[in-house]
Amino acid sequence: EKLDGFPQDMLIAAEKTHGMDGEEEKAIVENLERLSGHGFERLMMEKELDAIVTPGSDFAAVLAIGGHPGISVPAGYDEDNDGMPIGICFGGLKGTEPKLIEIAYAFEQATLIRRPPSLKSDSEDGNGSVTPLLISSQ
Repeated sequence: EKLDGFPQDMLIAAEKTHGMDGEEEKAIVENLERLSGHGFERLMMEKELDAIVTPGSDFAAVLAIGGHPGISVPAGYDEDNDGMPIGICFGGLKGTEPKLIEIAYAFEQATLIRRPPSLKSDSEDGNGSVTPLLISSQ
């Protein structure tokens, strides 16, 4: 629903890339992997944590680089920004997916904050039509 910052031409341009080709990008990923192993994993084990929780989804990149599972669930809504959902991210060590799902579900049940999405039409006739996002394989 909020695609203003991500126009179709940006998606098409990104689709034509081959990922990270440069040494700088590779060094960044290697550093993130090192930080994941020496930071996140160490923290989880030393503190005997089942999960780490962060606002939003920014931490998902750290989890993904280290191959760690994460799950994001609604935590509220920004009423000053057209009710844009605000998420909370739970992350854990490899193999802890069942525990993360359990924790995220417990959070959802305790807060009951999730609202079903509504499709809003920009058309005058209000027929509920939605402009599709086109993805090309070319």
